[in-house]
Amino acid sequence: MTALDTIKDTVEKNDVVLFMKGTKMMPQCGFSSRVAGILNYLGLDYADVNVLADAEIRQGIKDFSDWPTIPQLYVKGEFVGGCDIVTEMTLSGELDQLFEAKGVSFDKAAADKIREANQG
Repeated sequence: MTALDTIKDTVEKNDVVLFMKGTKMMPQCGFSSRVAGILNYLGLDYADVNVLADAEIRQGIKDFSDWPTIPQLYVKGEFVGGCDIVTEMTLSGELDQLFEAKGVSFDKAAADKIREANQG
């Protein structure tokens, strides 16, 4: 099985997957930490893939998505984006809409709290 096969399999078998540096409990970069923090706060059940543990996966995910940076978030097999995109979508409410449209359960009140806390 190639790295791309493994990635495809992981993305297809899990409703929400975060390819990140480190793990959801121990992120190893600020961007991965921010996205994992959002998902954890929203109470999402998601798979985390530590790209630092496997160089082939680390390169493979960039090829798979045609996106140069990590972290990368997938919802129901669809590439959503990296740290900036996920942060913007969280603040705009688009991430809530995506989860609702895809039937992914999350804590709506927590999402509202994030937006309230970030209103300038």
